[in-house]
Amino acid sequence: MKREQAETPLVALARLADAAETLVERLAHLAPPPAAPTDWRGSVAFRWRRMQGHGAVLPVTHRHRIKLADLQGIDEQKKRVDQNTRQFVQGYPANNVLLTGARGTGKSSLVKAVLEKYAPRKLRLIEVDKQDLLDLPEIVDAISARPERFILYCDDLSFEADEPGYKALKTVLDGSISAASENVLVYATSNRRHLMPEYMKENLEYKHVGDEIHPGETSEEKISLSERFGLWVSFWPFSQDEYLAIVRHWLAYFGVAQTDSAQVREAALQWALGRSSRSGRIAWHFARDWAGRQHLKPRDRADGDAR
Repeated sequence: MKREQAETPLVALARLADAAETLVERLAHLAPPPAAPTDWRGSVAFRWRRMQGHGAVLPVTHRHRIKLADLQGIDEQKKRVDQNTRQFVQGYPANNVLLTGARGTGKSSLVKAVLEKYAPRKLRLIEVDKQDLLDLPEIVDAISARPERFILYCDDLSFEADEPGYKALKTVLDGSISAASENVLVYATSNRRHLMPEYMKENLEYKHVGDEIHPGETSEEKISLSERFGLWVSFWPFSQDEYLAIVRHWLAYFGVAQTDSAQVREAALQWALGRSSRSGRIAWHFARDWAGRQHLKPRDRADGDAR
């Protein structure tokens, strides 16, 4: 019986290459399709979303629209953020912005309002969730050559220790070997001034050096992120008078004739008391409820007469 001829190295290599090519073709059918290109004309507000292994900038078709004039009780904050944004859209130096403070006082609404004002001047906003902060370098690379000016918007931002997005944000703000793109700024809102929880034990790390007090390493690490935002804007709880002024504004916006009656004031204060807060958000919620009920009254009377 004849012995089979041994396979030469070249034949074996060719056979292996054919098998590898077949495998690659099969795997290509299983891979997710590439993300569709962004429709930059579809909106002025966008979201970064990662789907099927690909990241994409998706237009927001129904965005929350609000004007600066509708934000009451935060005139100084409006002035500072508006000034910074105006510098940015005109191509002048501007800072990343951290808006911190009491909940419901207009931090997120202020970012949306400057977008509303400057969108006709090619300002665009991309909202990035905290879990997607690791994708920030990819997002910046995708928009760095665009003619528009972009705000990367991170809402209600806070971190726990050792979260990966924490270092990614630090790098994009100011810590990478590459310079930040001149058409991109980061605007972030948070209830925490330093974006991370603070603990009593960290006070024990502070040291006296002569007449000066120096924070410990833990505190320094936390401050190092917030310090990378060039502009800090603080928001404070509203007084009773400020809260009622915001209520009157929104009632007028909703077409309520009597905005300052004793009945309105009492109801608005009771509404705030029930929620343990006198914030702009609470005032907005009350105004919506009150206006809706006032507009229903004539219809209710008409329905009763018809019956």
